[in-house]
Amino acid sequence: MTPRHQHLLRICQEALVGGWTAQSTGEKLLTALILNRGDWLSEMGYTMADAIDRVGLDWIALIPDVAKTLREEGQIPDTIPTLRSSATTQ
Repeated sequence: MTPRHQHLLRICQEALVGGWTAQSTGEKLLTALILNRGDWLSEMGYTMADAIDRVGLDWIALIPDVAKTLREEGQIPDTIPTLRSSATTQ
């Protein structure tokens, strides 16, 4: 695991338990992308495309591996509920 991977894991874990603390804008955007939190992006005034452009491809390339680690550790779900499946459970 690279230092960048470890860093992203740490800030995602912090965001999951208590929100953001002293992260940079780029770190907040990466966290929102990794955790699939479009609402966080919107609150910051970013679209997904804008967030990707802001953080850069080197960091974006880490997202799948970091998300996989978080899923394997049980910190995020394996699947994201769809609109159809969430509408039937309400």
